[in-house]
Amino acid sequence: MKVSVIVPVYNVENYLVKCLDSLVKQSLQNIEILVVNDGSTDSSALIIEEYAAKFPEKIKAFTKENGGLSDARNFGLDRASGEYIGFVDSDDYVTETMFEEMLQLAEKYQAKMVICNIQKVDQDGEVTQKLTQIPNMPEKIELEDHFSVFSDLSYFACNKLFKKELFDDKRFKKGVHFEDIQLIPQLLLECRVLAQTQNFHYQYLERTDSITKTHTEKGLDILKAVKDVESVFEISKYAAKRKEMKNFQIFEGVYSFLAYLAFVKNEETFYKMAGELAVFMQERKIKIRDILKYNRFGKNYLLSLPVKKKIFYLLFFAGQKKLIRKLL
Repeated sequence: MKVSVIVPVYNVENYLVKCLDSLVKQSLQNIEILVVNDGSTDSSALIIEEYAAKFPEKIKAFTKENGGLSDARNFGLDRASGEYIGFVDSDDYVTETMFEEMLQLAEKYQAKMVICNIQKVDQDGEVTQKLTQIPNMPEKIELEDHFSVFSDLSYFACNKLFKKELFDDKRFKKGVHFEDIQLIPQLLLECRVLAQTQNFHYQYLERTDSITKTHTEKGLDILKAVKDVESVFEISKYAAKRKEMKNFQIFEGVYSFLAYLAFVKNEETFYKMAGELAVFMQERKIKIRDILKYNRFGKNYLLSLPVKKKIFYLLFFAGQKKLIRKLL
């Protein structure tokens, strides 16, 4: 088996058919689809059974007690037989040629990780936003020469193909939020070569029926994820590349954290988390000027943000508490 695609499922009866259709129709024939029912209470289990019966040569169905996204992915990893691993969230879908093209790139360049672009779509299939992952770089990226991608990448698991050996001694961290930020950079540090396609293979569904997420102290898991990556970075073959590590701390540890913090409504929680960020920055000697000057793919990151978010960040750095609350 060349590719194993792991699909964690939890209460997605309205979207699962489209996801599974996109996978069983893959142009790559040598593929297995591990569908992990993570304790769904809706009709997702019935849909999985139907597809497993209809496509027994492609779909392997499993049911487990609810343990969360990381636990379901790890469950699939333990049972995957493919040489390469992919992840697809069960309310999203992919293009027909996604895994064929990404496998070809992996084998062509001996890359342990391959990346494709993402586009956000609404429930009518209309594209609402295109997310280009690595602009202005070739298909083959030698990390030693282009290590800036370490701090510039968006660390989604689902738009990537991984050599299975990357997971030999690593798994998604259970019981945390932002598990992708915690693990995927660690896997990248094991790579010498990245490959990429500029095709927008991954279709990320913006759901209208999603319950508004409650932003809580769980956002502190972002800072914990960065700390875990720092520990692995220090013993990696790229440990001397301090500039890129600092930029990673700024992008994932500061900007990603602030993007979450902006939606924390409880004022006491907000300022407690803000205090944790201040400690994080102080310990790493990250100055305000470092953050304001941070460039991503050659462009100032702050200037590229939407206006409201840009104002929020500037007010935060200026310590304008009253104005921040008015903005929120």
